[in-house]
Amino acid sequence: MSSGLKSPTRKNLMLFSGRGFPALTSQIAAELGITCTPASQYDFPNGEVYVRYEESVRGCDAFVVQSMTTPINKWFVESLVMVDALKRGSAKRITVVVPYYPYSRQDKKQRGREPISARLVADLYKTAGADRILTVDLHTSQVMGFFDGPVDHLFAMPLLAAHMHKTYADRELTVVAPDSGRVRLAERWTDRLGGCPLAFIHKTRDPVRPGKVSAHRVVGDVADRTCIIIDDEIQTGGTVVAAADVLFDAGAADVIVAATHGVLADPAVESLKNSRIREVVLTDTLPISPEQMLDKLTVLSIAPLVATAIREIFEDGSVTSLFDGAAG
Repeated sequence: MSSGLKSPTRKNLMLFSGRGFPALTSQIAAELGITCTPASQYDFPNGEVYVRYEESVRGCDAFVVQSMTTPINKWFVESLVMVDALKRGSAKRITVVVPYYPYSRQDKKQRGREPISARLVADLYKTAGADRILTVDLHTSQVMGFFDGPVDHLFAMPLLAAHMHKTYADRELTVVAPDSGRVRLAERWTDRLGGCPLAFIHKTRDPVRPGKVSAHRVVGDVADRTCIIIDDEIQTGGTVVAAADVLFDAGAADVIVAATHGVLADPAVESLKNSRIREVVLTDTLPISPEQMLDKLTVLSIAPLVATAIREIFEDGSVTSLFDGAAG
């Protein structure tokens, strides 16, 4: 495989990997039939990040892939440095591929004197030299408006729903939104799964302690049905485990969880392991370590979806048309 993909008009696609999750970038490169452009990337003794590309990037269509896993601030800064190096190396267009957009939960002010960090991230990418952002399943779609340029917002729902349809096609299914804010997404899931019923969990959050949830009651038909809880990410697991308990108390026969991003911060692994949830289905937008791989955990590859979008961007095609109108 070559390190770049050239179009009939002699454009040159080059893929650059951050150190957050290089295995994902390699999978994307394999889907595209190319290799990642080699680079020297390391930390100085004081923790500062150094990046230098080993090949000329002049005039290329550059795609910087970085997975915002722990330590997220380090990998975010590295992606900024990578973009700056490409800009100063005269890349023609720079697209930042962040399957998990950092700070996306801080998209508005809940109380006074709080930052809107998702906007700050967008501004920093623009200042560094990024022309475009490609991401998967933002926490809220309004984040797309924070970046002064095109944002391609991909959805993993078709991938996750296909797994559900294949695995649980013989069951009576109900799609469950873990809160009222996910009802719209759940409605799209019900359409994808053939019009199955929809339910949601009525709950409240503690505004002072992020991640602390009090689940209350189920709204919808869940008795004797296999319930699929859908969400954009699993952080500590508190939301989905509490929702599963409420569903079982309401008479659900089984509970499955589907989410795009597996943050899996402590105590997520232990909570999920000890829960009554039958299966947790995630994509690999973030790396899942061997210690996090539960028997009930299924991880689907996001690389084909991202690679297809990259190819469409490179060829000036339509990203939106690829995914039944789900992508932006």
